[in-house]
Amino acid sequence: MQKTILITGATSGIGRATARLLGKAGHTLILCGRRAERLQELKQELAAHSNVYALSFDIRDKVAVQQAIAGIPSHVEIDVLLNNAGNAHGLSPIHEGNIEDWEAMLDINVKGLLYVSRAVLPGMVARKSGQVINIGSIAGREVYANGNVYNASKFAVQALNDAMRLDLNAHGIKVSQIAPGLVETEFSEVRFKGDTHQAKKVYEGYKALQAEDLAELVAFMLSRPAHVNLADVLILPTAQAASTVVKKR
Repeated sequence: MQKTILITGATSGIGRATARLLGKAGHTLILCGRRAERLQELKQELAAHSNVYALSFDIRDKVAVQQAIAGIPSHVEIDVLLNNAGNAHGLSPIHEGNIEDWEAMLDINVKGLLYVSRAVLPGMVARKSGQVINIGSIAGREVYANGNVYNASKFAVQALNDAMRLDLNAHGIKVSQIAPGLVETEFSEVRFKGDTHQAKKVYEGYKALQAEDLAELVAFMLSRPAHVNLADVLILPTAQAASTVVKKR
């Protein structure tokens, strides 16, 4: 069955790979991100397969979020919300952390997720149907040295996922989390402020998850029958056993 799916953070990594997979399957997509040029490129790429809406806004701006989602045509009903947008900045001990980095992680990973959810969920509640998939992290299950605020933001996603599932249960809405381990995307380049050499080292000596692996998992979750909800899925590369335990060649 074809669905209308809103994806945040659609301009790179997991969001872009998921958009490509679901768009080519014929689902209607509402793609959200800050980089308008990338959004338009992706929209054009998928135009032959899917009806695509592109919404360019900063997820940290609650007014922009509300206005963008309110501007979706009234006949378009969102069946699925994929809260994918997220970021990590820096890797410092707590007493040396950059406060602007902290704010960026909390604003995007936690508050941005809340802003979008608050704008989308009332429609699902009114229709008594829908599905939310939150992209968390293994970092929301176990802390690691120098992860501090990033860990805290992803622990918050874990808590919000569980709370959403409780609050929305009476309305027939599925709520799920995907918690990935190491995924080879632009994630580490952002964390290390564009230092591509340092970012590349994160993925050396083993095969990390690829964005397409996560996209396939999202598609599988969406394909489950109405009575099945994969509520919380931890997905790791085979080489990874824990946040900081990775078997390298």
